Amino acid sequence: MIPVRFLRVAPALIAVLLAFVLPGCSTRPSTAAVERVRSDPFGRLSDGREVRIHTLRNRAGMQVRVMDLGATITEILAPDRTGQLTNVLLGTDSLAAYEKGFVGAASAIGRFANRIRNARFPLDGREVRVTANAGEHHIHGGREGFASKLWSATTGVNRSESFVRFQRRSPAGEEGYPGNLDVIITYTLTDSNEVRLDYEATTDEATVINLTNHAYFNLAGTGDILSHQLQIFADRYTVTDKALIPTGPDAPVAGTGLDFQQSHAIGERIAQYYNGPNGYDHNFVLRDAPGRLRLAARVVDPKSGRVMDCLTTEPGVQLYTANHFGGRPSDPANWGRHPAFCLETQHKPDAPNHPDFASTILRPSQKFQSTTTYRFSVTR
Repeated sequence: MIPVRFLRVAPALIAVLLAFVLPGCSTRPSTAAVERVRSDPFGRLSDGREVRIHTLRNRAGMQVRVMDLGATITEILAPDRTGQLTNVLLGTDSLAAYEKGFVGAASAIGRFANRIRNARFPLDGREVRVTANAGEHHIHGGREGFASKLWSATTGVNRSESFVRFQRRSPAGEEGYPGNLDVIITYTLTDSNEVRLDYEATTDEATVINLTNHAYFNLAGTGDILSHQLQIFADRYTVTDKALIPTGPDAPVAGTGLDFQQSHAIGERIAQYYNGPNGYDHNFVLRDAPGRLRLAARVVDPKSGRVMDCLTTEPGVQLYTANHFGGRPSDPANWGRHPAFCLETQHKPDAPNHPDFASTILRPSQKFQSTTTYRFSVTR
């Protein structure tokens, strides 16, 4: 990981030590003793615009940093079973690297996450053409999607959480999409060690929307993620062609290397997919009905004891194992193969071209809302 920053003793441990030094000192952490949120300059883009970075902290010692460019999470410090904090997210301190398209950026993805076949789709009797940026197809919002935009930010603190709220208008015609789309994304860190992402959007014209975050996680903080134990609460997956475009009905995961109904090491069967997407890059259809926050996946790093639960209101989650990383000298810190995993909560890829998929159309009379939570804990 590059670089691991701000490793320090958790505030809860400091409070315990002080209890033995100062008479009458309480061992319960005080909210007032923790600087819950702050904003600082991060640098300037090549065109001179300032980018700020926002630091969220909780009473347990966790820290999350998010910057204005791309509404990007640059760091999540989470404790292991001994209380040691480590950055569990691929990230860098270099704004210039992010501006150039940092390969491991945990940025907001939109207007439409994942792929749209042939960069076109029907909408209310007409054909909409969007930017083709993955061969003949469209992926993750186009050449200059939400990940490359500068967002406006405000911060705040509630009783048991701190947050940063990003807002942006995506103008009609951006990357070919119709309608002015007003988007709000709120990142919240709770005292329960949860990182919550709340998405909202409205439009003045019918359009399509599929928002997610492309966070790359490594719960060990270094090395590959092949020994991480993964469970996904889905018994079906979306069948695709070699270009990862859906081709037909969902298929059962049972009997395949995609069966994570019970916990398996990520590396246990990944080689089965080296002749396709070069690892895992699949949409899993979650069991329970969407719209309610429920458990989508659980990941455990046996060595550190870190556990991450992914909860979402979305109907699916894309497992991606950083297949485009390969230890090349051009990779940041010479990351090796599969240095991280993504759990991208979403609607199905290419949904606008499949009337039988859950609709991703947003109309002026509607409000798009979804929530994804990454909840951190430890196992002994």
